[in-house]
Amino acid sequence: MGKIEASQIEHIVSTIEKLQYGSVVINVHNGEIMQIDATEKRRFTPSKRPASPSENK
Repeated sequence: MGKIEASQIEHIVSTIEKLQYGSVVINVHNGEIMQIDATEKRRFTPSKRPASPSENK
């Protein structure tokens, strides 16, 4: 396994701290971190819209 640099660890921790919901994927090749992907999930509740005139009949 290769050496993990402090900057890589700091980036991973920082990424996790910023996420409220989501995932962090660390891609490793030959024992070295090659890529870090973060996916954030956001959910929105639908806003209630006013009823149109045709819906009030």
